Amino acid sequence: MKSKIDAFMKEIEARNGLEPEFMQAVQEVAETVIPYIISQEIYHGKNILMRMVEPERVVTFRVAWVDDQGEICVNRGYRIQMNSAIGPYKGGLRFHPTVNMSILKFLAFEQVFKNSLTTLPMGGGKGGSDFDPKGKSDNEIMRFCQSFMTELYRHIGPNTDVPAGDIGVGGREIGFLYGMYKRLKNEFTGVLTGKGISWGGSLIRPEATGYGTVYFAESMLKTKGDSMKGKTVLVSGSGNVAQYATEKATQLGAKVVTLSDSSGYIYDADGIDAEKLAYVMELKNVKRGRISEYVKQYPSANFTKGKTPWHEKCDVALPCATQNELLGEDAKALLANGCFVVSEGANMPSDLDAVHAFLDAKILYAPGKASNAGGVATSGLEMSQNSLRMNWTREEVDTKLREIMNNIHDACIKYGQDENGYVDYVKGANIAGFVKVADAMLAQGVV
Repeated sequence: MKSKIDAFMKEIEARNGLEPEFMQAVQEVAETVIPYIISQEIYHGKNILMRMVEPERVVTFRVAWVDDQGEICVNRGYRIQMNSAIGPYKGGLRFHPTVNMSILKFLAFEQVFKNSLTTLPMGGGKGGSDFDPKGKSDNEIMRFCQSFMTELYRHIGPNTDVPAGDIGVGGREIGFLYGMYKRLKNEFTGVLTGKGISWGGSLIRPEATGYGTVYFAESMLKTKGDSMKGKTVLVSGSGNVAQYATEKATQLGAKVVTLSDSSGYIYDADGIDAEKLAYVMELKNVKRGRISEYVKQYPSANFTKGKTPWHEKCDVALPCATQNELLGEDAKALLANGCFVVSEGANMPSDLDAVHAFLDAKILYAPGKASNAGGVATSGLEMSQNSLRMNWTREEVDTKLREIMNNIHDACIKYGQDENGYVDYVKGANIAGFVKVADAMLAQGVV
């Protein structure tokens, strides 16, 4: 089996060897899906995984815009339309200086499986730019977004490709992007998700990824007759996902003790309660400040510069920052300090060494394509509401979100549980996501 996986990866490397994040994502899927493909005669000779790995379409374009000093700036824009076998392309836009083809292809590939797991009719895609919104004025961001959309609008639509937000793209950016799309197309359609409530957005959408990550952790704990109540939790990041993961974990009776950003992490032994979280939201969402400022407001907390929080003691870890933030050595530290639940809120936050460490230790470990699917699931619910020209209540959306996360958990158990009862959530998520897309691709022929 190893030789078959290695042969597949060698072929992928010949085409994509300079794209390490993408190679990592494919490797993680190949290790579990190729053995399943070999065991299922229906997939023999169809080269189905190779077809999934190759994007259906890759669009790159120049984004020229003018800053507040009148200087002309140039960034690069992307849209990766990975797979549309089960629905229109769906996936976020990321604005960050690290954005490149490798990162967006890995995100788009992960999105195919994640969207499949939600059971909603959504294909996989991803896009963005190497533009950095940090330190930019609202007018500069508006001008950039408008320029970005003047090219992107040609490639998207409510039945073709429905982008959403991601790192660096929040409600402000979605508003500017949608306004320009509406002007260019002269139509009001559900082409972007993450919109404001008054113009087509869905309740719970900002909270959904963080909430869903905690709901998935709770579902894993229930298989052991346990719950989040009383657990000590490490959360990385301090953006949208981290904020709402902290909120939901606290509501379920857990104590969150860390948050972080690129400058380092804070540790608050007393727990980050609702009042402290409100301060963090004001700091990060309104003032655009750094997490280090937390310790000025709450002097009993500590700030550690340039480090991630994974060497602190905990029961549950929720990586909610970015890809490859949790390395093999970090995983060993977590395990040594008593961590027995990891639910990923970010996309591929654990590197392959960390993933293997969690699987070898047989802890409750959920990969992002399963545990953070709540965000795109609620984006799918926003698309449904847009199509119906109606809005569901907060309670209705939250109920549907919990139901979707429970269904994803059940699918992971179906394909990931061994004869001893241990659930390999990586295997379960990969195979469950693969089957729906693969069957649709087989039905539609070689296209």
